[in-house]
This record gives sequence, C-alpha cells and structure tokens, in this order.
Amino acid sequence: MSARQACWKIAVVGAAGRMGQRVIACAKELPEACVCGAVDVPTCPVIGTDAGVHAGCGALGVAISADLAAACAAADVAVDFALAGGVAARMELYARTKTACVLGTTGVDAAGQAAIARAAQDIAVVHAPNFSVGVNVLCALVRRAAAVLGSGYDVEIVEMHHRHKKDAPSGTAVRLAEMVEAGAGAALPRVYGREGECGARPRGELGIHAVRGGDVVGDHTVIFAGEGERIELTHKASTRDTFARGALRAALFAVQARPGLYAMEDVLGIK
Repeated sequence: MSARQACWKIAVVGAAGRMGQRVIACAKELPEACVCGAVDVPTCPVIGTDAGVHAGCGALGVAISADLAAACAAADVAVDFALAGGVAARMELYARTKTACVLGTTGVDAAGQAAIARAAQDIAVVHAPNFSVGVNVLCALVRRAAAVLGSGYDVEIVEMHHRHKKDAPSGTAVRLAEMVEAGAGAALPRVYGREGECGARPRGELGIHAVRGGDVVGDHTVIFAGEGERIELTHKASTRDTFARGALRAALFAVQARPGLYAMEDVLGIK
C-alpha cells in the first residue's frame, strides 16, 4: 500500500445477503480497508438502510443502494457475492470502470464464465467457489492425495449446507472434484447421488453427494476408500466470517495485481 492511499475502498455487491453482511462486518475490523459502497437488487427490502447497521456492526455512513455503477466509480475493488443470473452484466461493468473484482458467486453458466474471462483481460478478477484458507489448503491436499493414491482408491465427495442454499452440489464440491481429476490426470465420470438398482460401483467413478439441512455453514469431506483402509479429508466451517476474511484477503491481493483471472491458490501462494 502506498503512503498516499489510507485504505483500499471496497464495494460489497450482494450486501444484504448472508455473505455480504459478514464481508461488511469483517472489513470494519481492517485498518487497510474500508467499505465505500454496498449494493443489492432494486427490490431488496433494505435499500436505503445503513450497510453497517444491517450487518450488525454499527453505522458506517454507507447506505445499501441499487446503483452498482456509482459504487464502482468510488471503489478500488468489488467483493461480489450476488446471484449468478446477473454476473455477465456485472463483470462488464467492473471491466468498464476498471474495478478489480473478487467474485464468490457459484453456479455461473457458460455465458457468465465467458464474461468473467473477458473482464479478466482488463482487470484483476479473483474467482473462487470458497474463500476459506482452510478449504483451499484442503483442495491442495486432495490433489496431492489423488496423485499419490492412484486409481486403486474409490473417491466420494460429501458436502452439507444450510437448508436455504439454492444450488447443488456446492461450488466447493465441484472444485474438489476438479482437484481429484487434476491429481488423477484425467477426467472422471461423475455420479450425483445414487438410487435404486444402480449396480456395483465401477472403478474410476467420482461420487458427489449434496446434503441440506438446518443452519450448516459448510462441511466438505473427500473420501478415498481402498482395500482395507480409508482416508477422509474434511473441512468444517462454523462461521461465515471464515469466508469473509478470505474474500477480503483476496480483495487486497486483487487491487495490487495485474489484469488476469486468479484463484485463491494465487492469493495464498500455494498454486
């Protein structure tokens, strides 16, 4: 950080949501960052409310607004946990306003992915399904385990989230599947749950299972099951602050990075 800049200015997109609120609250704890904008959809019932008050961390003097362009004009970086449906339009705006972006949106379709790639030609974009430092270490361990254990071990991924989560499997579970495949050196046929007379489990299959209930923040387990032994690598999150602090760490990386598409492995230096 230069002596000229007192703090990095952050616009939180999806500010009224669960993750947006925690990003706002955790940002307030950082002397090197400040929330200058808080944005949500026009139909959000808390438009006009102080973002800090809504997040439970005290008044910030920043009202939740539907004006993303104005928020970006004032910000160095956008931390975006908004819904996937509008991601293409948001990425175009970030690129146009030269606002670096930390994107935690999951379930992005092919058009959205293409928009992210286009924006990364002009700005730094950190896109990750999970910003937890622990989860990203888990990803590295899973890749290494898959490479060492080889095809003699059956791999199953089990994830559990709160009952309100809209997509399945979780973006983190998909990322873990990608790490298994990276370690194995090949794409594997994926099976999402099993039911009925599905027959014996074939070698090389990758099972992914989504469980929903209660207020679970996020549990992920990757099981490597061999003959006579089983290895289970598990991460359990007990608070969204874990993800919020990781996203803020990514934001401070993004404002200093060159244009490009980055992952949390880049932020943590473990790629």
